[in-house]
Amino acid sequence: MYQQVLGDAAFYRLLLRFDEELAATERPKGCRVCGKRLEASDFPRKPRGLGLDLGERFAERLSFCCADRTCRKRRTPPSLRFLGRKVYLGAMVVLISAMRCGASPARMRRLHELVGVSRHTLSRWRKWWSEQLPATPFWRAMTGALMPPISIADLPASLLERFGGTPEERVILLLRALGPVSVGSLGDHAS
Repeated sequence: MYQQVLGDAAFYRLLLRFDEELAATERPKGCRVCGKRLEASDFPRKPRGLGLDLGERFAERLSFCCADRTCRKRRTPPSLRFLGRKVYLGAMVVLISAMRCGASPARMRRLHELVGVSRHTLSRWRKWWSEQLPATPFWRAMTGALMPPISIADLPASLLERFGGTPEERVILLLRALGPVSVGSLGDHAS
């Protein structure tokens, strides 16, 4: 059911639009250090696995820096496209990891053909979902009130199941929930 989302250009365009909306709400807040206005300071990313041509704008990480030349501190808003420093798009990390739970060898070959993700990368993602993310204060705060508790062994599939709607809506809701990971060091542990 989620495999169709991986190749849906309209879905990825929607994620870009959401990122633009998040950036538009972040910019008026000003610099976190000195409070001065922010200037656009987007930077290029080279997301792997996307066989779709979505244009150059899609591969830019929306970001700002302080307009004061003596400060220049960066302010990067949350993203639904990028999950920290991971080189694969956030939706791919979520969906491929979710499909990996109980994946047959044939499905794994298909995933590799579809997005080129290696077993080694999948192993790093598995460790990130099962060990690194659950050990963070962010995770404890996010899941503390959920009953019954989330099955860590089945992440991210067990988390996707908590959201209602279409597969696309579930992924979007999960990516929104993981927004803090997209800007902080939580996302830096696996590519």
